[in-house]
Amino acid sequence: MKILQLCKKFPYPLKDGEAIAVTYLSKALRDLGCEITLLSMNTTKHYTDLNALPEDFNHYDEIISTDLDNKIKPIDAFLNLFSRESYHINRFICNAFNNELIKLLKRKQFDIVQLETLYLTPYIDTIKRYSDAQIVMRAHNVEHEIWDRITSNTTFFPKKWYLNHLSKKLRNYEIGHLNEYDYLVTLTDRDLRKFKKLGYQNGASSSPIGIEIENYQVAGSRVGGDLSICFIGSLDWMPNLEGLDWFLMNVWPQIIVAHPEVTFHIAGRNTPEHLKNLQMKNVYVHGEVEDARSFINKYTLMVVPLFSGSGMRVKILEGMALGKAVLTTRLGKEGIHAEDRKNILIADSVSDFSEAISFAIENPRQVEEIGKEAKSFVHTYFDNREIADQLFHIYEDLLVNGHHH
Repeated sequence: MKILQLCKKFPYPLKDGEAIAVTYLSKALRDLGCEITLLSMNTTKHYTDLNALPEDFNHYDEIISTDLDNKIKPIDAFLNLFSRESYHINRFICNAFNNELIKLLKRKQFDIVQLETLYLTPYIDTIKRYSDAQIVMRAHNVEHEIWDRITSNTTFFPKKWYLNHLSKKLRNYEIGHLNEYDYLVTLTDRDLRKFKKLGYQNGASSSPIGIEIENYQVAGSRVGGDLSICFIGSLDWMPNLEGLDWFLMNVWPQIIVAHPEVTFHIAGRNTPEHLKNLQMKNVYVHGEVEDARSFINKYTLMVVPLFSGSGMRVKILEGMALGKAVLTTRLGKEGIHAEDRKNILIADSVSDFSEAISFAIENPRQVEEIGKEAKSFVHTYFDNREIADQLFHIYEDLLVNGHHH
């Protein structure tokens, strides 16, 4: 099976959910005998030096990339007010990318063209013109939901007005192009239901992110010692930052009064200034760390306070695979059907969070047990190979019975 994968940012280094979701799936599909070609934008915002890719980044048959300056330009952002187009989407429309796509489709035949995220939708017309491959949209999130949420959390009026304007156009774009795909793959059942409610009619299924289990080795168990808490996530992604700020403002002050010995460690790329200059008792801000896994391994409890966003949180799977008790919200564990106090901890309010952390501090044995259960849960349900295998069969079926444009 020949698959062309289109990405709006280069899927390496594996520092965020999108890169991990793209890389793990393509590796597993390659192991199932697929031949995968990557055409990716390489953006100024997340620039990757392709000469420095590691030896084991070798699962693609061919890699083609085009540079894209996607920095937000105030003048373009302003002029977009007078246009019907979505500024979010327009930033990823690129002639060079389109030209490479045409050259590639003329030179190679593909069975499946897999679009990673909504931002590759503008290229569907080109794909249909030069190929009769099945077009699969892999929606990592319901994109406009994130922006609706950011808008409703913004208090400064002019900014709120502008964001509202942007997110309406993104919403219209996302809904307006829904039925241009032959097949839709979401990461969670919730997102799948949402797209259907918005009017999606073609074939669809949800396929969670799997991880390469063997890459997650549990560090030796910490004997005694005080409970320590960690947070890790890209801090230029609004839902992460919003949740972390909420936790620091509302939950942490209560914890530190009740348990003065507890420490909280924060890591993530693009840490904003207000966090770097944070003067809070027992809170350590590490900035971007070299290795997420060894960072997570150092601490007892991992918190993922998320109140917006859709899709799936790979970081939660990673924490669980490393045998950690993970404390998150109901929204945070979307797509991960873990059970509170069995293999995960769930809290949605300030008092729930405080209570769960106190529970963890007072019951170290149980916390260790939850971590062990978490690890075996991930082994059972989120093994990359099994998930890729299911998707592979869906693709086979699509090629036999798929509807053609």
